[in-house]
Amino acid sequence: MRIVVALGGNALLRRGEPLTSENQLANIRRAAGQLARIVEGNEVVLTHGNGPQVGLLALQAAEQATGEGFPLDVLGAQTDGMIGYLLEQELSNVLPSHVVATLLTRVQVDPSDPAFTSPTKPIGPVYTAADAERIGLQHGWAMAPDGKGVRRVVASPTPQRVLGLQPIQWLLSHGTLVIAAGGGGIPVAAMGDGRALQGVEAVIDKDLCSSLLARQLEADCLVIATDVDAVYLDFGEPNQRALRQMDLGALAQMRFPAGSMGPKVEAARSFVATTGRRAVIGSLDHIEAMVQGRAGTEVVAAARSERSA
Repeated sequence: MRIVVALGGNALLRRGEPLTSENQLANIRRAAGQLARIVEGNEVVLTHGNGPQVGLLALQAAEQATGEGFPLDVLGAQTDGMIGYLLEQELSNVLPSHVVATLLTRVQVDPSDPAFTSPTKPIGPVYTAADAERIGLQHGWAMAPDGKGVRRVVASPTPQRVLGLQPIQWLLSHGTLVIAAGGGGIPVAAMGDGRALQGVEAVIDKDLCSSLLARQLEADCLVIATDVDAVYLDFGEPNQRALRQMDLGALAQMRFPAGSMGPKVEAARSFVATTGRRAVIGSLDHIEAMVQGRAGTEVVAAARSERSA
């Protein structure tokens, strides 16, 4: 099969962990060991998040004496190189007979997307309310609740087109495990006469971009690997229940939190609605079983035997 795997931030940094190189490397080694289980006999494209990393780089730049830093598109490219290198190295260590390649991937967005005036994408560290208020005022950043803390939020426009598909397809056809569209891709938009592209101040949602990439690559399956074993109704409540299969009709009646599971479910829905193929959401630790249809929440076009547990 041709599989696109969207690797959640838990593979790079678990909630509450300090953003250190040691922690990232330990988590990436764990991720590489799990991903190795699905590579043999399949064509695999791996995407990943970068929210904590790009936010930390922006914070470090803002705290320089000059107060001048690079824009988010450039910082996103920097994180793609860093994370891609770590993933590539660890995957090569566990898959010595496979070629692994990392590509910086531009993704086109609409410069008039309303997301530019309504930032929602959390990046960077989690702060207390008091620290968030101080830092937000200091740098002129928008801040919003994230779990029990507060994080900076930035524009997250809808991805329209993944650029550079040809090299991805060529590498896949030559047996390469490809790491691409890291952090949702590097956001660019057509300005002026509509022909010239330039970077924009935004961070694209990794799951929505992965869904678009999977559609453009005509993938057989989209896997969204996160830190929970399934999609839950009433998550965190005493009556929470895991959904083992969702069809498009059932999904139309459900709502999920915009800051966490919502984009993942929407990414899966878009892929299935467009292609008629399957998507699955679940834990990275169960990725082999997810691909085989034995774990996670499977999203399908039409119900076969909807179950919950």
